[in-house]
Amino acid sequence: MDLTHKNCIITGGAQGIGAAAVKKFSGLGANVAIVDINEEKGVALNNEILNSGGRSVFIKCDVSDSEQVQNAINITVKEFGSIDTIYNNASVYWADKDGIITDIEEDDWNRIMGINLNSIYFFCKYGIPYMIERKKGGVVINTASSAGIIGIPKCDAYTASKGATVQLTKSMAAEFGRFNIRVNCIAPAAIMTPMMHESNPSDTGEFDEESFLKLRSPLRRYGSPEEIANIAAFLASDEACFINGAIIVADGGITINGDLSKIQINE
Repeated sequence: MDLTHKNCIITGGAQGIGAAAVKKFSGLGANVAIVDINEEKGVALNNEILNSGGRSVFIKCDVSDSEQVQNAINITVKEFGSIDTIYNNASVYWADKDGIITDIEEDDWNRIMGINLNSIYFFCKYGIPYMIERKKGGVVINTASSAGIIGIPKCDAYTASKGATVQLTKSMAAEFGRFNIRVNCIAPAAIMTPMMHESNPSDTGEFDEESFLKLRSPLRRYGSPEEIANIAAFLASDEACFINGAIIVADGGITINGDLSKIQINE
C-alpha cells in the first residue's frame, strides 16, 4: 500500500483506532490532519509524527459542531492544498447514558447522534465538494460497529447511529461513484480500546472478559487498533480502487455467532 502525498483527514485521530490510523497513514507517506477534541493527546501525537519525519497537523475540533468542522476542513486544505481521504473514525459510547430507548434522555441521544452520525454528515457535506472540484476522485471511510450489523440491546442510541452509518455509506457510494469518490465502511468489534470495555458490561456492571472471549469471539482474542488501521489504509489506497459501498466487518467473527449465552464451552 502506498499513500504518498495523499492528504487525509482522520477524525478521533488522537487516540485508540484513530491514533493507530494516523501512524499507519503517515508511515505510508500520507499527510494527515489529526482531528480530535482531546488537545493534549492530539498535540503529542502530532509532535510524534513530525519528529519522525512525517507531515501532519493537529486540529482541535468538536466533530458534532458544524462551524468547527468547516474550520477543520479549511485548515486542512490550507495546510495540504487538497483533501484525498476523509476517515470518519470519531465515535462515542456512553455506558452510563445510553440504554433502552425509553430511558435515554433527549440531550444524551442528540449528543451521541451528533458525534457518531452528524459528524459524518458535516465532514462529507463540506469536504466532498473539494474532491469533486479537484476532479481526481477521493475516498471516504466511515466507522460503524457490530451494533450496525446486528441488534444489540441496551445501547439504542449507539446502535441507531451505527445502523444509519451503514446505510448512509451505501447511498453515498451510489451517489458519488460517478465522481470516482469511493465510500466504504468498517464495522469493528472487540477491538482492545477503553470503549470496548465500556460497551460490553455484564448484568452486574462488570466486564466478564473470559466469557466474552469464549462465548462471543470465534477467534478467541481481541482485535487491535492497528488491525483496523490496516484496513482503513488499504481502503484509502489505490489498491482498493474497485471497492465501493462495502461494509467490512472486522470483528473476529462475533456477528456471525448469534446468541451463544446458553451454550456450554468446554475449551
